[in-house]
Amino acid sequence: MMVEHSTRGSRLSLFAAAYVVAWRDFMAILISRSFLFFLLGPLFPIVVASFAGGVGAQLRETVERPQLGLAMASADVAAMQKARAQLAETLGGRVPDTVVLQRLAPGETYDSGKVLAGDRGNVAAVLTGSLERPVLTGTKEQIEDWRGPVALIAASAIKGVPGPAPEVVLHSTASTTASERTGQLVTAQGAQTLLFLLTMLLAGMVLSNLVEEKGNKVIEILAAAIPMDAVFFGKLFAMLAISFVGIAVWGSAVGLFLLGSGANMAAMPAPAVGWPAMLALGVVYFAMAYLLLGSIFLALGSLATTVREVQTLSMPATMMQLVVFFLASFAMMQPGSAAEIFAIVFPFSSPYAMIARAAQQPGLGQHLLALAWQSLCVLVMVRAGSQLFRRRVMKSGPAGVRKRRFFRRRGKAQVSELSH
Repeated sequence: MMVEHSTRGSRLSLFAAAYVVAWRDFMAILISRSFLFFLLGPLFPIVVASFAGGVGAQLRETVERPQLGLAMASADVAAMQKARAQLAETLGGRVPDTVVLQRLAPGETYDSGKVLAGDRGNVAAVLTGSLERPVLTGTKEQIEDWRGPVALIAASAIKGVPGPAPEVVLHSTASTTASERTGQLVTAQGAQTLLFLLTMLLAGMVLSNLVEEKGNKVIEILAAAIPMDAVFFGKLFAMLAISFVGIAVWGSAVGLFLLGSGANMAAMPAPAVGWPAMLALGVVYFAMAYLLLGSIFLALGSLATTVREVQTLSMPATMMQLVVFFLASFAMMQPGSAAEIFAIVFPFSSPYAMIARAAQQPGLGQHLLALAWQSLCVLVMVRAGSQLFRRRVMKSGPAGVRKRRFFRRRGKAQVSELSH
């Protein structure tokens, strides 16, 4: 294999050296027996994801409760709101929340379908007509669910107390803004959770690999023979490639399971950017989240000399990731707020915030800017980590000079063998 040499002649260029390190680590892990056990790792996060989905469903029911829009005569609107308030005291959450869309003048009509297709907050259905003949417009499932409560509210509004309920006329539509937002929120939360679990599961390999090679002096040989930045970049991208192999295996298994069970992808809530763009962005944002966290783990690995130190130093990083995930989840519930902007700008939460934004908001230009910012942060943190390693491990001084010369002679020979 031909490699490009730098102007220093005997040392490989940054790109070529990083490629040699990445290929060496990738093949060493791929053909190891432990890689099979690594592929079985996601069985445990699947259980965690199931619990997280249940908690998220309860949260959505609380935060994103759909509303019933009122577009009736002024007197009818007042009577419906008063009756709704009285019934809510006894029936509780069964009575839908109401919002006044328009108070109609005599003979005036209201286009419910146009409102539901537009952006009118969290309105899931619209009530028009009169108290004696209410007309309920919305998705089939929603209006069937609200048919009884609306009839009861209308009956109470007519006489002041619940009585014989009037017949509610149902007009079904394909979808509403509320149902689309709820579906996109489900997709956003699922994408965030999957991204977080994969990153936490796979990024730990970087730390364990670096500490192992520090123990057997391989990392010091590499650091003396090639630029330390190349060592860090090579290890990061090798582990990223291994992660993609694992994701491909897991994705194939899940795909076969869904195909065998007859699941329909079309029934899943579609993201705002569409499924093809969402899947592509998911891959890229996983790579960025992995590289960002991996750069921190590499820096921690440069500080640790034993497994116990690794566990002690990695705990703050793990806790930080949990805080970052909760920050991104909180920002997802408040699009356009200061919390979401902070989550997008903060490097470690940026991939999670942007994958949720892809599910909820259309447009790809914002993602190009976010990826450029995240790439810059990866570059800065890898350089900082390599400098930290160089100062702590490849120390200066007479002993350090002799140590570097010894490892440089051994490292040049080994790297030369790897590059041919």
